[in-house]
Amino acid sequence: MTHLFTEFPQRIAAVTNQLATQGIPLTTPVMPAAPPDPDDPWGSSYPAPPVDRSTLAWCTAAQMLANHHTPIAQQVLAADALLRELGVRGLTQLHSDLHSGAPVDYRFTRCPYCTGLGEDPTLTDCQEVGCPPQYEFTDHPHVCPVCRGEDYQPEWLAEERVAELDRCLAISRGHGAVQVSWYRRLAQRLGKGP
Repeated sequence: MTHLFTEFPQRIAAVTNQLATQGIPLTTPVMPAAPPDPDDPWGSSYPAPPVDRSTLAWCTAAQMLANHHTPIAQQVLAADALLRELGVRGLTQLHSDLHSGAPVDYRFTRCPYCTGLGEDPTLTDCQEVGCPPQYEFTDHPHVCPVCRGEDYQPEWLAEERVAELDRCLAISRGHGAVQVSWYRRLAQRLGKGP
C-alpha cells in the first residue's frame, strides 16, 4: 500500500519535470473572454478558467495521452481541455476512447488514476467531496472518481467467471455439476507438457 502512495508523487514529478524542461508553465493563463459569436450556439463569452498542470489528474491525462505514441509536450493542450471541460471524471472517457471506445472493466484493468486502489488517491476530505454531515466524523474512504471504487482483482474474478461458465456449460448439456472444470483440466494438461 505504501508503494502506491509513493507512486502518485512520482507520477506528478515525472510530468512536471518534462514540462519544466520544455519551458511549459505549470498553470495555464486565464484566457480572456472571446467576443460572442451569434452564429455559434455553443460559443461562450466567459473566460476560460486556469488549469493546474501539477495536479494528479492533469498529469495522469498527459501520461495517458503520451503513452498513445506522442510526447507529453504535444499533449498539453489536450490535457488542459479535458480537465477544463470534464474534470477528473473525463479520465474515464479518455481511457475508454484510447481503448477504441470499448468500455473498460476496472476489475481486470488497472484504473489509470488510482492504479487499482479503488479510493481517491488525492485523499480528499468530506468537505471537498460533499459528504453528508453524519459521515464527516467517521473514518470512511472516498471512492476513486474514475473507476468508482471498482475492486481490481483479475485473478479472483477470472476464477469466478470460469466457475460461472462451467455452471452454464453443465446446464446447457443437461448434466448436473461438472466433476472437474474444463479450466482445471486444461491447466493440468498444460502443466504436464506435450
